[in-house]
Amino acid sequence: MTSKNSYIKAPKHSELRSDELKFTCDIGCFDFDTTDTLKPIEGIIGQHRAIKALKVGIDIESPGYNVFITGLSGTGKQTTIRKLLQEFLPKNKIKLNDYVYVNNFRDSDHPTLLFFPAGDGRKFKNDLKNTVKFLQENIPQILEKEPFLSQRKKLIAALGQSQQKLMGDFEKKLKKDNLTLGQIKTDEVTRPELFAVIENQPVYIQQIEEYVAQKKITQKEADTLVKKYTEHQDELYTVFKESLKLTQNFQSKLNELESKAVNNLVSATFDEIKNNYKHKRIKRYLDRAAENILENLIAFKYYGQKEGEDYSDYFRNFEVNLILDNSNVKETPVIIETSPTYSNLFGAIEKYNDGSGIWQSDFTNIKSGSILRANNGFLVINAIDAINEPGVWKTLKRVLLNGKLEIQDLASVYQINSSTLKPEPIDINCKVIMIGNNYAYSLLSSYEDDFNKIFKIKAEFDYEMKRSEEALMEYARIVKKLVSQEKLLEFDKSAIGKIVEYGSRYAGDQNKLTTRFAYIADLAREANFWANDVKNKIVSKDHVIKAYESAVERHSLYESKMKEMINNETYLIDTDGVRVGQINGLAVYGGNYYSFGKPSRITASVGLGNGSIINVERESGLSGNTHNKGMLIITGYFREKFGKRFPLSFTASLVFEQGYGMIDGDSASVTEVCALLSSISEIPIKQSFAITGSINQKGDIQPIGGVNEKIEGFFDVCKEKGLTKKQGVIIPHQNVKDLMLKDEIVEAVKNKLFHIYPIKTVDEAIELLTGIRAGKLQKNCKYQQHTVYGEVERHLREMKIRFKPQTNDQTKKENVNKISKVKGKN
Repeated sequence: MTSKNSYIKAPKHSELRSDELKFTCDIGCFDFDTTDTLKPIEGIIGQHRAIKALKVGIDIESPGYNVFITGLSGTGKQTTIRKLLQEFLPKNKIKLNDYVYVNNFRDSDHPTLLFFPAGDGRKFKNDLKNTVKFLQENIPQILEKEPFLSQRKKLIAALGQSQQKLMGDFEKKLKKDNLTLGQIKTDEVTRPELFAVIENQPVYIQQIEEYVAQKKITQKEADTLVKKYTEHQDELYTVFKESLKLTQNFQSKLNELESKAVNNLVSATFDEIKNNYKHKRIKRYLDRAAENILENLIAFKYYGQKEGEDYSDYFRNFEVNLILDNSNVKETPVIIETSPTYSNLFGAIEKYNDGSGIWQSDFTNIKSGSILRANNGFLVINAIDAINEPGVWKTLKRVLLNGKLEIQDLASVYQINSSTLKPEPIDINCKVIMIGNNYAYSLLSSYEDDFNKIFKIKAEFDYEMKRSEEALMEYARIVKKLVSQEKLLEFDKSAIGKIVEYGSRYAGDQNKLTTRFAYIADLAREANFWANDVKNKIVSKDHVIKAYESAVERHSLYESKMKEMINNETYLIDTDGVRVGQINGLAVYGGNYYSFGKPSRITASVGLGNGSIINVERESGLSGNTHNKGMLIITGYFREKFGKRFPLSFTASLVFEQGYGMIDGDSASVTEVCALLSSISEIPIKQSFAITGSINQKGDIQPIGGVNEKIEGFFDVCKEKGLTKKQGVIIPHQNVKDLMLKDEIVEAVKNKLFHIYPIKTVDEAIELLTGIRAGKLQKNCKYQQHTVYGEVERHLREMKIRFKPQTNDQTKKENVNKISKVKGKN
């Protein structure tokens, strides 16, 4: 067995210098003292790729060249779109139309669409209104004057003569048979009837028996009257029909006479309005309106009379529903719809209660939406909102594919409530710009067959840009723009330098700056607040730091609770001493705005087995797919490192102690490998270190995310438990450029109170954690003795021998001798 003192010590590994731990902005590069002397930024910075894509989408007018914009929130997508549309839109005046719906006099369920040059829609509405009003006033006058009255009297006289002759002949026949013609009223209805004549008085035929009883007539006379009554009934019906025909013929001639009387007036009036509008559809509508007026003169004859039938509903037929008035629109329309519901986007057909409990609608109830207002222009909507709103995506896709808008009820789209009103469709030439994220784009692109046909341009907004002196000045001018727009205090260059540093921190890279300017704007606003709070006239570096720390404090309740549990040892973390098979891993918690790091104890246990590694989190349903993949990579690493010369005869289990939530990601891969190496070799690990990093099957270290939060999380725990000058964090060397640590850690590293080591391989990691050389493979295909890998190999060989089935006492004795030889060699 190898003694502790016989291990080969690990070589000294380089740690990071304090100046490598963050980018510090040199405020000497700023040629100003305060932002008072700066000009606000005018253009858009850091989005060259997205701007090029947007320009292509705006300039190409072919179908399908709509734009889908992706990017993280806060990168200024809406602001950029507004600016670019103003900049890229054609300077020449675009031709816009007004749209109106009018009554279809042939089929009222299919309202007619008319369109006019911008401004003429309202003019047409007023012209038609005045035309109808003129006719309401003048038609009754024509029908109350000569020569119409004389002609009407002739018609009435002719009707009287015809009816008198018809009835006179019939009356003569009746008189011969002691019958006469009269009228009776039944249920408010008056109809002709035959009466018997007894003693020169008309008698209802059903009362004739009373006269027999009174002996005013004989039974024989009564029977004769009844017989004659029956015989004349058919003739009465024929006479009545003839009389009705005469009346109908009279009414037809009277209507024709009235139409002729007012025809010149109606024609002249409508000819005047037709001269102002040359489009065939408009003229056809006006012709049909004139025809309808001549067919319904009764409404005009009695217009305005207090007594009689109310014809106000009839005159609704001549209303003009101006659904889009572009008279005041001078530029290409750009509509940003912040609430893309179905009715807001595509319009609606409103319903009204007619007073009897029935809901009705007509062409006057049609309302337009944003997509019509954006016709021949641009419509900007949020993709997630559009997808979530019922019926929106389905209808939007149909409009963009067919280029036609059919205004309907949302209920009709889903066939919940059948609407008989079907307005004429409108031709749409609108370019849609959808703002979303990569998830929404991927979802639609994968599962919507027509999506790529109608959104051919993808504009991706970057969340970061390269740091340069020009970029630093642009940052300063962005702050100046905010100062000008919101009347904030001026910022000195130390404050701008600190904002730039936080911009690099948000980007997660020393050589880059975030383009999520919403964060920068919030930081500047809050720094302004703290400057005002202490009555300062200029915002300085201290106010920016205060603003950042206050924002962190507002979101760090959970973090403070975790620290409290670590301090009172509810949550177990060691920052000193050594232990076998136990190591400090690092995890990141939180969301998009704020996240923090926390150390987690990871332990490994090893026993005889078949080379499998049990992921306790996976077995308990708490492991994500990426973490499961990382565990399989660890298995591959051990096969690659130790399983080529003899079968691995161990079973191991790995667990995140006191972890009760989901765990995902492979950033703990190197941590778990080192815990396994310690557990197998029985070499303890220094608890003063925490480590993070992903590995591949060859043992190379790969970069991870959240490196700043992880280091800061372990440093805070070490500080609370007491800094021993031995504590530190081991990170992938690729993440050095991502470091933007807080000043407290930079100062601690500078004073040798805390250490940060970059590593490239698992070998370096295990050497730092144990203080023992990792060991190299020798010519005899065995690892160097008195090293970590040498000890791992020795223990694995012992496990192989123990794991081999033992059939008799002789075999057992031989295996004991083999184990002794393995121990002796080491």
